[in-house]
Amino acid sequence: MRRPGQQRQQWLQKQTRQARTDEFLEFASGRANPLFRSACLLTSGDTHLAEDLVQETLGRMYAMWSRVSRIDNPAGYAQTILVRTFLTHRRRRSADERPIGELPDRPVTTDEDPALRLALLDALARLAPKDRAVVVLRYWEDRSVEETAEAMRVSSAAVRTRSVRALAKLREHLGGSLAELAAL
Repeated sequence: MRRPGQQRQQWLQKQTRQARTDEFLEFASGRANPLFRSACLLTSGDTHLAEDLVQETLGRMYAMWSRVSRIDNPAGYAQTILVRTFLTHRRRRSADERPIGELPDRPVTTDEDPALRLALLDALARLAPKDRAVVVLRYWEDRSVEETAEAMRVSSAAVRTRSVRALAKLREHLGGSLAELAAL
């Protein structure tokens, strides 16, 4: 038989869990789209892998949500988890397998240039995973060198070096086609 104090404590614990769950759902619904955009850039347009990365990121965030109150910037932390999840995925042996029978369906929008987008995604795909992560974090997410270094668990000097090399590779891959595509 339960005592009244014990029942109240269980009821309070249930309410606290429900409040945390509601708080996380609000966070997840607000961050899912920005995380997905970043994941698409990291995966060079592979929307299926991007969805998987976002889901894994949100799963990890939920698992440690009770400790998030100690984190100054949960959105930034979620981005960090996303990048680390991507880099972990790329280290796996099966990450290079890409079955291609036909091109996946992609939404067509009228307000952006699909040729430019495809050229940029193709150029990003040719970069090494760590170079791609640096480019996405530094120039798409607009993070500082130090924030990028922390997210990737490397030194600031490594981030600066990778940035310079990755941008040079992007210019090399795009060549004059970027100016041509942007002028269309």
